[in-house]
Amino acid sequence: MNHHAHNGNTARGREFDEARREVSKQDSLAIWFSRIATDTARWVGSPFAFLLACASVIIWGALGPIFHYSDTWQLVINTATTILTFLIVFLIQNTQNRDAKALHLKLDEVIRSIQHAHNEMIDIENLSDKELDELKARYEHIRNAWDKRHRSRQTTHGEKPAA
Repeated sequence: MNHHAHNGNTARGREFDEARREVSKQDSLAIWFSRIATDTARWVGSPFAFLLACASVIIWGALGPIFHYSDTWQLVINTATTILTFLIVFLIQNTQNRDAKALHLKLDEVIRSIQHAHNEMIDIENLSDKELDELKARYEHIRNAWDKRHRSRQTTHGEKPAA
């Protein structure tokens, strides 16, 4: 690794550590919520949580005859599932938002580190749907043109064209 690249990585590492310290000083509620959201999303996605949910539904169903399938018996499962779903959606969404943000930052760093990359691609997640569609169409056009050139090269060199 060359000296310049090492200094760049060290400087970025210091920036990251400093940003982390600054956030931890300023917003402990947000950090607490992030941890709760991450732990909840991990737990809710576990096989144990799924089996617990299945067992709860089976027990509720088995209790139906005992409670004569009453309105209260039905209300219990409806209320419980509605409340749990309502709360968990917000926790999982928070986790998804953070994961997406982190992924975008990682990709931005990769784009910045590649010498010939298109730096204008950094932060494209902030574009409108119409702008993203136009960008997608432009890249599809580039890909189609490449495919066409590639196929004609294969045919000219006696190779079988790709499907």
